[in-house]
Amino acid sequence: MLEGEPLLRLSGLGKRYPGVIALAGVDLDVAPGEIHALVGENGAGKSTVVRCLSGMETPDGGEMTFDGAPHHPASPAAALRAGIRVVHQELALLPELSVAENLFFEHLPRRFGLVDKRKIRQDAVTALARVGLRVDPRTPVGRLGLAARQLVEIARALAADSRLLVLDEPTAALTGAESARLLGILRELAAAGTAIVFISHHLAEVLAIADRITVLRNGKSVATRAAAGVGATELVRLMVGRDLAEEYPPRPATARAPGAELLRAEALRVHGGAGELDFAVHAGEVVGLAGLVGSGRTEAVRALYGADRRAGGRVLVCGKPIPNGRPTRSVHNGLGMLAEDRKDQGLLLDMTVSANTSLAALPLVAHWGLRSGKLEDQVAGTLVDRLGVRTSGVRQAVRALSGGNQQKVLLGRWLLADPGVLIVDEPTRGVDVGARYEIHRLLLELAEGGKGLLVVSSDLPELIGLCDRILVLSRGRLAGELTRTEFDQEKILAMAYSGYLTSTDEEDGPS
Repeated sequence: MLEGEPLLRLSGLGKRYPGVIALAGVDLDVAPGEIHALVGENGAGKSTVVRCLSGMETPDGGEMTFDGAPHHPASPAAALRAGIRVVHQELALLPELSVAENLFFEHLPRRFGLVDKRKIRQDAVTALARVGLRVDPRTPVGRLGLAARQLVEIARALAADSRLLVLDEPTAALTGAESARLLGILRELAAAGTAIVFISHHLAEVLAIADRITVLRNGKSVATRAAAGVGATELVRLMVGRDLAEEYPPRPATARAPGAELLRAEALRVHGGAGELDFAVHAGEVVGLAGLVGSGRTEAVRALYGADRRAGGRVLVCGKPIPNGRPTRSVHNGLGMLAEDRKDQGLLLDMTVSANTSLAALPLVAHWGLRSGKLEDQVAGTLVDRLGVRTSGVRQAVRALSGGNQQKVLLGRWLLADPGVLIVDEPTRGVDVGARYEIHRLLLELAEGGKGLLVVSSDLPELIGLCDRILVLSRGRLAGELTRTEFDQEKILAMAYSGYLTSTDEEDGPS
């Protein structure tokens, strides 16, 4: 415990939803200048705590105090006025507005009664430079990839004068370099007196930055430890109630011989990209796609799948060309894609778990061409059990699930659709350590069963643990390829940075 009275104190915090007890007694205190980490499995209650703090939800029981006074924010705006700034796991940017407008939306600088566009751009450049994002501040946020939007959200929070900064999975979409930069900024803020609540499934980051760590399990706080006196193994045991032996399922030291070619990109070009991509994925093979924010990873796989129209080149599945910009034809021909942004690009949040699970395989839950709700529920129930989705039932709206459980529903959709080739963009973003292992195991089972997998991840250890080959992009071009015996984080990073060493131009389109 740092010296001084807590700025924030939660005592016995409780919150119920229909059929679900989200919080059943959470105790937490955070002192000025302290970085206090909050960890736990998906569904443990971390995001619900944040929603109560920020005025998005009203707790059913317990007490919250801020700066010695009762804290009952009636809205997020009330929490902001009190000095609490939150970066939520699911981002809250306005896609039609520019980066600059999103950064200062609450306090747009004015001159003679009008928005001072010159000042807002100047201030935006400064705010973006702080988080290492090089993008034109006039760019609409909707044109940015998830990782760049994450950095914009963080820059917006850092630009505000907050007494308490709460970050829910802030590095989930960031590469190692961006994450390290953010952790350095947070240390500076804490040294200046800002209280910080840091929520992350990346335990190495938690142990590196936190002063203290509180563990949640099943909606309760089960332990608070000084970070200096606890290790990752003990944290995992406290989080899941058991020991977890390995992070990745065991694999042979060398990759097995790949099977038939399933997916090929020929001279693939994306709009706004700088180069052409040529590569293939074979049966039984897991191919990784690495690169920095702005390297074009997500743009490439969205063009492959047809979610975005490609600017040139061909995509072939089992030797058959796939029409440009036609994702339904991609699915029909055996190509699936788990999108990086599950909220905006993957799930229908107000529909049920059952409906979201069957979306890519409707003929499997139909009788005589008509969708059968009973069959749909049965199929979804089997997948929910297989994936360990925490839900009150398959008729629950997906919006009510935690981020990690939403990710499991999205994965279940593609397990049901059973495509020959699956593109997986950030498969474990916002997923706890126990569920990560299960998702990795499922992906490897698919490969062992003869599927071809193309995996995009900002987490290099994840790619190294899963893949047979890793392709590295830099400024939209293929900078290199490594096989499993050649995997090395320094080599991958050197390739990822190679396209940025000869030019000082702006990023072409961060993703």
